[in-house]
Amino acid sequence: MPSQRFAPPSEVPGLAARRIAADIVDGVLHKHRTLDDQLDGSGAHPGLKTLADRDRALMRRLVATILRRLGTLGHVLSRLLDKGIPSDAPRAQSALLIGAAQILWMDVPDHAAVDLSVRLVQSDRRAARYAGLVNAVLRRCAREGQALVEEVAAQSLDLPPWLLARWSAHYGEATARDMALALGHEPSLDLTVKSDAAQWASRLHGEVLPTGSVRTVLHGVVTMLPGFSEGQWWVQDAAAALPVRLFGDLAGKSIADLCAAPGGKTAQLAQAGARVTALDRSPARVARLRENLNRLSLQAETVVADAVEWTGPADGFDGILVDAPCTSTGTIRRHPDVAWLRQETDIASMTVLQQRLLKKSVSLLKSGGTLVYCTCSLEPEEGEQAVATLLAAEPSLRRVPVEAGEVSGLGEIITADGDLRTLPSHLPHADPKLGGLDGFFAARLVKS
Repeated sequence: MPSQRFAPPSEVPGLAARRIAADIVDGVLHKHRTLDDQLDGSGAHPGLKTLADRDRALMRRLVATILRRLGTLGHVLSRLLDKGIPSDAPRAQSALLIGAAQILWMDVPDHAAVDLSVRLVQSDRRAARYAGLVNAVLRRCAREGQALVEEVAAQSLDLPPWLLARWSAHYGEATARDMALALGHEPSLDLTVKSDAAQWASRLHGEVLPTGSVRTVLHGVVTMLPGFSEGQWWVQDAAAALPVRLFGDLAGKSIADLCAAPGGKTAQLAQAGARVTALDRSPARVARLRENLNRLSLQAETVVADAVEWTGPADGFDGILVDAPCTSTGTIRRHPDVAWLRQETDIASMTVLQQRLLKKSVSLLKSGGTLVYCTCSLEPEEGEQAVATLLAAEPSLRRVPVEAGEVSGLGEIITADGDLRTLPSHLPHADPKLGGLDGFFAARLVKS
């Protein structure tokens, strides 16, 4: 008999979002690919083009929740599985993580979370035989999972042990636990506005932070929010908006932003009246920076160059901003993949690059000029120790301590040496989604 042909059934709503989420989680955990690489640009997951905005938002939240709660998820699933998570079928692992994350932390009905995870497994040839196991484990998770989460709530399982140990040693165990707790919450959207922060906070249903940034928990496509197309604001964590303040009055001054893309700090410098030269070694990133400046109707000279090799103008600059490449451990609240992609050994190579950038910056700086060095790392080697090394090697430099009045009176974010140091646990709020900051370090140095 001729084989009978059937029209493929239409896909169950929400399954595509979960399939792509599974692919991206697998990309982070097993292929060591960053979220940014998989979500944007030429390396983005091809399925994203077909997702509706709502499904795309669901997929992103699924991925972020899994990576943000990975240690706790591993504990819960290990307690619910007699023989551990199947290692021969990555899709079964992903389906269990996706189902459990929805049951424990997301506003998804338990039956839908279970059903779609089972369908996810059934659609994969290698994992299909685990459909019954996934169904049984996730049903148990719905009944018993919350109690299993509570029993390890104080153990900070959602950070790699090496990172938790470092933070405990440097900041103290209590602060490290507070930081880990803050990283467990989905962060808000922070905006730097050109003017009238109170008005934009009202329009965007947010609030004005003490630092002047607008914080909102609005979800959806950022480009569709009021004020985006008019160039009235840009997305920038409140902590990331602080280092530029350390220059003081910028009107008419020549400032080089040596690691400029995607351009948030470049925009701040230009908005404050500086004559900005913005460098980045990546042509694609500089193109994105130019797009952002065009939307914001701000001007800066853009240069594609490696800052370490760049000669710069003969007369130098009034100020240099070095937002140096780093391990980015301060951005885990917004980029939870960083916790699982970075290794402690990465720090040494980063510090070598940071010192090269700093030494180059000194040569580009006029006498009397200001150097602001910052990183989005919580590791002392990339912050406090980097500045100490530079000061020891460059007698022409001196530190100018940050005053509380320069950072809206937030004395708790100023170190004993007068540098800026923000932590994920800073700016607490009754609603955890409206609290917290990225981890940032910044120091101000003047060339005599």
